[in-house]
Amino acid sequence: MIRFALCDDNVQLLSKLKEMIELIFIKHDFDASVVFYSESTTKLLNFISSNDVDVLFLDIDFHSKLNGIEIAKIIRKSHKNIYIIFITAHFEFIVSAFECKTFDFIQKPFSQQKLERTIIRLFNDLYSDNVSFIKLNNKHKLINQNSVNYIQKQGMRTIYKTSNGEITTYGSFSQIERSLPTNFVRCHKSFIVNIENISSVDLKNNIINFKNSETPCYIGPKYKNSFMEVLNNHEYIK
Repeated sequence: MIRFALCDDNVQLLSKLKEMIELIFIKHDFDASVVFYSESTTKLLNFISSNDVDVLFLDIDFHSKLNGIEIAKIIRKSHKNIYIIFITAHFEFIVSAFECKTFDFIQKPFSQQKLERTIIRLFNDLYSDNVSFIKLNNKHKLINQNSVNYIQKQGMRTIYKTSNGEITTYGSFSQIERSLPTNFVRCHKSFIVNIENISSVDLKNNIINFKNSETPCYIGPKYKNSFMEVLNNHEYIK
């Protein structure tokens, strides 16, 4: 699921924007949700610091110490792959806005048609992004690879264990393994692990722990040497 956040200090516009975006999700069967919306930039920064967000709709002209461009620069320091779409009535900000690696710039007042074109273009970009997102069987199903701790084979099911819960699909485990980015490594006959999210490895008990979850996964004897070779050549928090 693609997770959207919205932030604008106009409460009425914010509510309307959320409604318009959700109608577009339904119309095009996009696997997406608005997980956060607020008029407070402080609440936005707090939410993003501890939750996964893939797309951010952000106003520029806030009645606060920081404007939207300054907020975007703060977010960019720790969230380099987030899609940022600015919404504002002030067209003169457009040059500065694109300095923040902006996906699009929507000038107020905007129409449902303009918003829909932007979101369709966004999802077309997401579907073609082989680095940041993992595609599931349905082309409308995408997972941000950074949120995935490990992938588990359980009978006919394939379970993606993420920081937001788990997602179940069906398909060839070997085929899934071949389609994954290089930071996903087989560590067990039933587990593929995202080495970017590892916090520690207990070699005595063959357990892998993660930064953002209390649920571990396991190392199998057959895969232990090859897994550790990859891990020892990769930077991670020990």
